[in-house]
Amino acid sequence: MTVRWSVLVQPLDEPWPWLAEEPDAVLRTASVGKCLLLSEVARRWERGDIDPAARIAWRSEDFVRDSGLWHVLDQRDLSVLDACRLVGAVSDNLATNALLREVGVAPLAALAARYALAPMALLDRVRDDRDPAQPGVADTLSRGSARALVRWLRLTHEGELPRLPLEWLALGTDLSMVAGAFGLDPLAHAEPDRGLLLVNKTGTDATVRADIGLVTKHGRTVAYAVVAGWEPGADPRDGVLSRMRAIGGAIRDRLG
Repeated sequence: MTVRWSVLVQPLDEPWPWLAEEPDAVLRTASVGKCLLLSEVARRWERGDIDPAARIAWRSEDFVRDSGLWHVLDQRDLSVLDACRLVGAVSDNLATNALLREVGVAPLAALAARYALAPMALLDRVRDDRDPAQPGVADTLSRGSARALVRWLRLTHEGELPRLPLEWLALGTDLSMVAGAFGLDPLAHAEPDRGLLLVNKTGTDATVRADIGLVTKHGRTVAYAVVAGWEPGADPRDGVLSRMRAIGGAIRDRLG
């Protein structure tokens, strides 16, 4: 059973990484690609091109199950801001699709090109069934390399890209991977705890586990991107999650 990894742990105040393993390998990243969507929505908000209070409603073609809450709620429309919060908090697939319909896929590729984020990409809307033989259907939701994902984290942290997505991602409830090593409350960690502040985004599907984040302690911030992928039919999740938490533990120990 072969698991391919792309890993980069980079303190933002040092030139050399703490850990690098195939950081330029391009792997599927599942929901991590939604970070590009949040950046584009935030960019348009800051320019006055999107009203965060504007209402968006999901359409039948947007509907998907699984990740998120909106698909089980009675409410059919939300503000743009609340949709972004749902994406940040629970990686909401339906909110992702509604926002992506407003923004479009092509502007995300343009944003990635403008900020040298390739191969990071969000390629398509979320689909219950993905058949790349069908016109307009990408073979995967998103892709990227650890180096590109850490670049997105750095540019967002430093304000070259809008910082708003970090507020939405701070609501994230998935601490099952790298972030599991920090011992934080998965439902309430938007404020520092144990002297540590975490912002992260995960991606999960049948053959992917991905976690990217910023960890700040004692005034130091470390960016990490850990992506694992394997072929269909295998199930190495226990070992993958164990290793991801070990990487988180090493970050925690080194930050002190």
